[in-house]
Amino acid sequence: MKKLVSLLLVVIMVLSLVACGSSTAATTDTATTDTTTDTSATGKTVLNVWAFTEEVPGMVTKYMEAHPDVAEKYEVKTTVIATTDGAYQPALDQALAAGGADAPDIYAAESAFVLKYTQGDASQYAATYADLGIDVDALVEAGDIAQYTVDIGTRGSDGVVGLGYQATGGAMIYRASIAEDVWGTSDPDAVAAKVGPGWEQFFTAAAELKAKGYGIVSGDGDIWHSIENSSSTGWVVDGKLVISPEREAFLDYSKQLKDNGYTNDTQDWTDAWYADMSGTGAQPIFAFFGPAWLINYVMAGNAGDTVGDWRVCTPPVGFFWGGTWVLGSASSENKEVVGDIIEWITLDTSETGLQYYWANGTLNGEGGTKDTVASGVVMSKSDGTLDFLGGQDMFSVFVPANQYANGKCLTQYDETINGYWRDQVRAYTAGEKTRDEAIAAFKQMVADNLDVVVE
Repeated sequence: MKKLVSLLLVVIMVLSLVACGSSTAATTDTATTDTTTDTSATGKTVLNVWAFTEEVPGMVTKYMEAHPDVAEKYEVKTTVIATTDGAYQPALDQALAAGGADAPDIYAAESAFVLKYTQGDASQYAATYADLGIDVDALVEAGDIAQYTVDIGTRGSDGVVGLGYQATGGAMIYRASIAEDVWGTSDPDAVAAKVGPGWEQFFTAAAELKAKGYGIVSGDGDIWHSIENSSSTGWVVDGKLVISPEREAFLDYSKQLKDNGYTNDTQDWTDAWYADMSGTGAQPIFAFFGPAWLINYVMAGNAGDTVGDWRVCTPPVGFFWGGTWVLGSASSENKEVVGDIIEWITLDTSETGLQYYWANGTLNGEGGTKDTVASGVVMSKSDGTLDFLGGQDMFSVFVPANQYANGKCLTQYDETINGYWRDQVRAYTAGEKTRDEAIAAFKQMVADNLDVVVE
C-alpha cells in the first residue's frame, strides 16, 4: 500500500512539473513576444507601423534602406489589416488605447475615416507634427502642399497631426477619339469648356454625346465623388445630420442620367464598370472622374484596346477622392525618428524624398507607376507623361486640381453615411421609391445606426 501511495505521489509530482514547465514556457514565450515590440532580439528598438495596405510599411522600409545609420538602431515591425469588413479601425483603436510596447509609433488612415483620427473621436492619440520635431508650417509652404490635405490633417488650434504623400485631386478622364467625333477636338482645354464649369453644362454635353451614340459616364457613381467632395458642408454639423444642397441634387442628377440613357447604369467597382473602361459596354462611354490613382491602379488594367486614347482635363467641379494620411502616436517613445520618417514621406521635396520617387515611379527602380503627390513643387520638376494618356503630362491638370479640392466637407461618419445615401438614391432612380421616401429612409437609417441627431 505504501509503495502504491509513493508511486502515486511520484506521478503527481511529475505531472505537476510538466504542468509547471508548460506554464513557464508559455509565460516565457509571451514575455519574449512582448519584449520584441520594444527591443528586438538584435538589440534594436522596434518601431511599430500600422496600416491597411503594404504601401506605408513599404515606404518605411525604403527609408531605412536609405538611412543605414537609423536602420542600425531601429527595427520595423508592421501590422497590416485590410479595411475589408471594417477590420482595421477596431484593431487600431484598441492598440492606440492600450498603449505600451505594442502601440503604433506610426499609423495610416484613409480618407473614408481619416477625420476620426485627425479631428474626431480618436484624434487624441495623434502627436502634432510640431511635437515630432517637424517644422510643418515652413515645409508646407515651401513644398506647395495641397491645402485640402492640410485641412483634413489639422486638429483645431493644435496644428497638423497628419498629412498625405499622394494628392488625390480629381480630373475628368475622357476618350480623345469620342471628343473628336462629337466636337471635332480632343484638346483638354476645349473639352473642359464643353463639359463645364458646372453641372448644367455637363448635362448639355451629355445630350450632345448621346445624340452621337455615346454615354457621358458609366454610372451615377462616376459623378458622386465629385459632388460628395465639393459640397458646401459635411454630412454632420454640430452633431446634426445635414443634407447639403449639392448632395441632395445628386438625386436629380442620378435620375437625369438614368432616364435619358446618358450612362450604362453601372455601379462602380463592378465588372460592368470595368467593361466600360475598355469600350465593351452597352454603349461607348466618354469619361470617368477621378484622381491619378484611378488611372494607374484601376483603368490601366481594364482599358484593353483603349489605352492611349484617354486624356485628362479640368472637371465640371473641383473635387478629391481618396488618399492616405500618415500619423505619429502621441505616446511613442521614439518621436525623433518617427518625425524624421514622416517628414521624409510627406514633406521632403528633394530628389531623394519619398514624394519625388512616388511622382516619377522610381521608388523601386525605374519604370514604376507614376502618381500625383501632395507637393506641387515635386510635381513641377517631375515627368508626368503617361502612355495611357497618349503622352499627355497628367501633372499639368492634376497640380491645379489639387488646389480646387475642398477638404472641409468630410466627417468621421462618411464611410457609413455615404453607403446609406447611395443605396437610397439608387432606389429612387430605379422607381422603387419617391424622392421624399428615399430621403426619409436615408434619415431613418442614420438615426437608427449612428450617434447623430436627425431632424
